[in-house]
Amino acid sequence: MANKAPEPERKTKRIERDEHRGQWKSKTEFILSLIGYAIGIGNVWRFPYLCYRSGGAAFLIPYTLMVIFAGIPLFYMEVLIGQFSGTGCTGMFRLTPLFKGAGVAQIVVNAYCVCYYSVIISYPIRMITYCFFKKVPWEDCGNDWNTKDCVVIDEIGKNHYNETDTHVITSADEFFHLEVLRVSSGIEDLGGLVWQQLLSLLFVWVIVYLCVMRGIKTVGKVVYFTAPFPYVLLFVLFIRGVTLPGAWTGIKFFLYPEWHHLLDLRVWADAAIQMFFGLGPGWGGIVNMASFSNFRNNAKIDTFVIVGVNIFTSLFSGLVVFSVLGFLSEKSGVPVANVATGGAGLAFVTYPEAIAKMPLPQIWAIMFFCMLFVLGIDTVFVQLEAITSSILDEWLWVRQHKCKLTLCGCLFFFSVSTIMCTNAGMFIVQLFDWYSSAIAVIVICLVEIIMVSWIYGIKNFMLDVEFMRGKRPSWYWRILWQWVTPLVLVFILVMSIVFMRTITYNKISYPLWAIMIGWASFVSSVMFIPIYIVYIMIRKRATMCDSLKKRLKPLDWTPADPQNRADYEAFRRTRRMPDMMSETDVETK
Repeated sequence: MANKAPEPERKTKRIERDEHRGQWKSKTEFILSLIGYAIGIGNVWRFPYLCYRSGGAAFLIPYTLMVIFAGIPLFYMEVLIGQFSGTGCTGMFRLTPLFKGAGVAQIVVNAYCVCYYSVIISYPIRMITYCFFKKVPWEDCGNDWNTKDCVVIDEIGKNHYNETDTHVITSADEFFHLEVLRVSSGIEDLGGLVWQQLLSLLFVWVIVYLCVMRGIKTVGKVVYFTAPFPYVLLFVLFIRGVTLPGAWTGIKFFLYPEWHHLLDLRVWADAAIQMFFGLGPGWGGIVNMASFSNFRNNAKIDTFVIVGVNIFTSLFSGLVVFSVLGFLSEKSGVPVANVATGGAGLAFVTYPEAIAKMPLPQIWAIMFFCMLFVLGIDTVFVQLEAITSSILDEWLWVRQHKCKLTLCGCLFFFSVSTIMCTNAGMFIVQLFDWYSSAIAVIVICLVEIIMVSWIYGIKNFMLDVEFMRGKRPSWYWRILWQWVTPLVLVFILVMSIVFMRTITYNKISYPLWAIMIGWASFVSSVMFIPIYIVYIMIRKRATMCDSLKKRLKPLDWTPADPQNRADYEAFRRTRRMPDMMSETDVETK
């Protein structure tokens, strides 16, 4: 009887690595880059208003719980993944190759965000250009763009107008909408290009390119300025704000607890969305920045430092904003509750309105708008770098053309963003800000946590961390990653969809076709998750079931450094960790 042929030796499938990918020159560069990424305009114009509207200090309870049970575990997990693998958005899914579509989804979400976010941070540039005149032009109604409905905010308090008087428009409101934006009647009325806005957008992208053209080599230097500088301006604005009459009235409105708001599930949904926009898990930026970090870096300390700075910045910004809103209320006679607003209205209408009442308003306006610009541009750095690094990780031959790739990316995103420089531009910005990313990043985070805790296995992931750090994470982290955080994410996802508010801008509703485009932008990113799964199962020679099983195994999930990789493979054998995908598992067409 013939002997049975021996089975071929199992040989692990290898991914080609780039040994010249780069690394932060110091831990400070890494921390500053993540601080700059996690802290953006939303800390100034979204968090303070959400806090006031949702119960003041009471809002801090759901927000803190969301940070503890979802934000910190996700942030820490993504830093560990990036640091261990030395790869970005798409490469991280070698942990479970079947879900590589989630990496593509992250790239799409980042692409949407850099387009509309670059337009948002071009608005402060426009506003700064108006600050070099003898008087700031939004302080009165004597300008060419003003209408017969224009009133100075002082007159609102004196004549006892209220928020139901829709025919009353303040001078600052008309300045921003009729002069800066030159806004149309709705998204269906696209209008023409606002050339001054287009030039501001071009200026933004020139600055972005100069700062990221050599990747972390230039970003690591730029963040020494862009990360701490907003805090200098915030502190100066805080000192000025709290010394104004009426400041403490505004701060009281910001912090006074209204406990009944905790019974409203919308408040919890708002807290969750703010956490995602504030800390930035699920976007790929954290993983990508951590991939350039030292392999033995203490990621846990970094996580707590960055999250702590983020929460402090949100609260501190609230004090800065509401101290000035209290002053505006004092000067105008309008209650704080009526002058308080959020989003672009706070940053470009209400706050400038208050600045106009101060001595030397030009100086304070320049400081405020510079702060907004610097806060926002850090976020664009990291998101653009996440996109380019993902492309370079997939096609190593492109790395020698990194500057050209970055230039092409900047030109592409600038070109796409030009439609947001039309008269209907703000409506388009609001539409994509509303739909394209908020729910998508929750879905991506849910895929990530399931991949790590339940498919790759929480025990295996903790062994990876033990090899990297020399100490296994405590049971606290295991419970969070495996049980608590996934359940919280499911709750957040359901609440975010159920309590999705109807989109409006400046009290103008959007038509149904525009809302459908908004939802399509959401689908256009997350659809790559199931599409990639179906694609992998169909294109391979094995049966669908076999393809599914094989691609649930890690694919060369090892450190990037050759010595660390060799040590890790020995470590895996001693701990009897599961096999990775072999060369025989990777079928050809």
